[in-house]
Amino acid sequence: MSGAFVNPLSRGTPGVVSKARAIKQWTRERLALPGEAVVSVNELACYLPGCPPKETVVLVMLDGRTVQVSIHKAMQQVTEDDIVDAFARQHGRENGS
Repeated sequence: MSGAFVNPLSRGTPGVVSKARAIKQWTRERLALPGEAVVSVNELACYLPGCPPKETVVLVMLDGRTVQVSIHKAMQQVTEDDIVDAFARQHGRENGS
């Protein structure tokens, strides 16, 4: 067998894994999440008119509840402030603000 294994499911973009880890860490720190919380970060493509080409979706799962926020940027462009703003907007929607 010759050559290196090529993962057909790999995103192929350098730094995506480290950026996803950073986003998870920012989410845990800013929301003061306990260790048992599960944080998932995904980058999705959108082909609908008016939709940004890529968005980053962050899920927080804790105590049987899931909170999802979408950030209309590619994962590599997401900042810690984007995470804070997205969860603040979500909190406002949940509380009728």
